[in-house]
Amino acid sequence: MPFARISLHRGKSAEYLQALSQGLHEALVERFEVPLADRFQIIHQHEVGELIFDRDYLGGPRSHDFVLIAITAGRPRSVETKRRFYRDLVERLGRAPGIDAEDVMVVITTTEAEDWSFGGGRGN
Repeated sequence: MPFARISLHRGKSAEYLQALSQGLHEALVERFEVPLADRFQIIHQHEVGELIFDRDYLGGPRSHDFVLIAITAGRPRSVETKRRFYRDLVERLGRAPGIDAEDVMVVITTTEAEDWSFGGGRGN
């Protein structure tokens, strides 16, 4: 039950955003043990100066196409599961919409089941 917030600079086409969303979802399903129908994402587009990142910190160089993906997940995953997910994600996003691997940053935070309500005021 991950929830993903995707942050990037404003100006990409609807097709680019769809490919970004789809690539993330496919990597989550295939490598992060997420059910196919479990898709909750928000895409935040920022003006220049509103998305601040170091172009060379622990990687890079990063470009104006930098994407920050913050994933809030339920149960924790193993280190190897996360590493496979990271590798698969950058490969997919490299193919479509064409994002360089150095421009993809991912942060995963885990929560407990009781921290989620999917509707109707019902807790998990």
